[in-house]
Amino acid sequence: MTTQAGTFDAEFDVVVVGSGVAALFGAAAAASRGLSTCLVEKTDRFGGTSAYSGGAVWLPGNAVLARDGLEDSVDTGRTYFRAVVGDRTDHDLQDAYLNTGPMVVDFLQDTLGIPTRFQAFPDYFDAPGRQEVGRSIYPKPIKGEEVGERTGDIRSSVPSDQFGSPEDTARLEGGRAWVARLVLALDGMESAELWLSTAAERLIRDDDGRVVGVEVREGSGLRSIRARRGVLVAAGGFERSTELRRRWQRMPTSDWSASHPDTGSGDAVRMFDEVGARLDLLDQSWWCPATLFPNGHAAFTLGFRSGIIVDGAGRRFANELLPYDQMGRRMHARMDDGAGEEFWFVFDDSEAGGYPAICVPAPDPEQLRAAGLWHTAATIGELAQAIGIDPDVLAESVTRFNGHAAQGRDDDFGRGEDPYGRFFLGASTAEECLRPLGGDRLHAVRLVLGDLGTKGGAVIDPNGAVVGTDGAPIPGLYAAGNSSASVSGEAYPGPGVPLGSGMTMAFRAVADMAGKPLPVNPAPVAR
Repeated sequence: MTTQAGTFDAEFDVVVVGSGVAALFGAAAAASRGLSTCLVEKTDRFGGTSAYSGGAVWLPGNAVLARDGLEDSVDTGRTYFRAVVGDRTDHDLQDAYLNTGPMVVDFLQDTLGIPTRFQAFPDYFDAPGRQEVGRSIYPKPIKGEEVGERTGDIRSSVPSDQFGSPEDTARLEGGRAWVARLVLALDGMESAELWLSTAAERLIRDDDGRVVGVEVREGSGLRSIRARRGVLVAAGGFERSTELRRRWQRMPTSDWSASHPDTGSGDAVRMFDEVGARLDLLDQSWWCPATLFPNGHAAFTLGFRSGIIVDGAGRRFANELLPYDQMGRRMHARMDDGAGEEFWFVFDDSEAGGYPAICVPAPDPEQLRAAGLWHTAATIGELAQAIGIDPDVLAESVTRFNGHAAQGRDDDFGRGEDPYGRFFLGASTAEECLRPLGGDRLHAVRLVLGDLGTKGGAVIDPNGAVVGTDGAPIPGLYAAGNSSASVSGEAYPGPGVPLGSGMTMAFRAVADMAGKPLPVNPAPVAR
């Protein structure tokens, strides 16, 4: 869409589309520079998929890590990142992310006053430069009374947002804490305006092809907003578009994504396509195993303390203690190999019938049993019949795993050999992660391939500018977060890469809009 000067309904220096952590951080970076900034969010709550996250932010070598006693550096993080990601994304883009990370943390603390802390959560790959305790920082929780009247504008937690649990606003943690603290910071800036229930419909270009604004819908009406310096799109991916998930990712549904049904509908990728942006990584997501619930939604599940995971044929196919994205990729591969979309978590009564995994909300056995998603039986044969699996195949899988447990070594998939797998069990050896299945009752709970959002979108340069199909940046257009093709390519290096890279590239995009682009390789600063 093109427009002529003077036909806009409102004008700002910067327009930000979306309200996840990357979008809010970008808006705060712009407003703190004195740039008039308008952030538009299509739903009635701030936060997007970021509000559902644990809140980890992966930025190697930052001041918070040093303050909290972790020895780390940007170069060590680069060694690790490069070993994991390789050449799948441009090295200048990778360096822009990694080298700018410490500046992002300094801005969080010194300019925005947001308190942060290091919290252990291992890096996901056994590669040079890995931190076995991780290198992620988190926001300190914030009380609802501190958020005040804005509390109702922050997206609810997963249990209340998707599964009907009572909403708890007494204390906001993780991603919700980031969202709340950033919204409060923006509320304190005179140059920032935040518009809820305002959906971006299309990008506006001038006759020279520069993106100069956004057309938005408020209720039944359309408005055009001019962006004098640029438009930053950080509106999530297309995780909630069944059509796009089927087309690009061979997924049967979008209902299993850990995002709100009203977010991640693919608006960003559609708008990018309309202006000739280059797109990449459309077949990729931040994958994870997920427990299927009666309402058709699925909840992110990790930290399997016992039991095994089998495919629809009853065969174990991976180390259950893999980092969740890697386990999700194994599940996707099984689906592509024709094993179907059905997976089962098989475990015994060693936790008194409880669920031996981390899942929020915790599944209610009776509700899942009524929906045919949780089966209980006295024998392997009976359990196999209940879930429609060949009893001999399931029995063979259990017997073989029990043999591994007896010898204290998983010869098939190496369960418990990596520090990540031992982390959630508080284990120091692989043997502690191998508990045989047995007892009077066995359970099988339905798992599906879930995700924490898609990671494909517009290709960006080191300044966060969207690259066109001709290889040149599209003037006035920037992207960050899951609206952009991830800087980590097809890999998920560690907890907090999605938020950390989104915040960093939004920060760099704003600097470019302000006419003060940040160097890819800045001179070292003495601390």
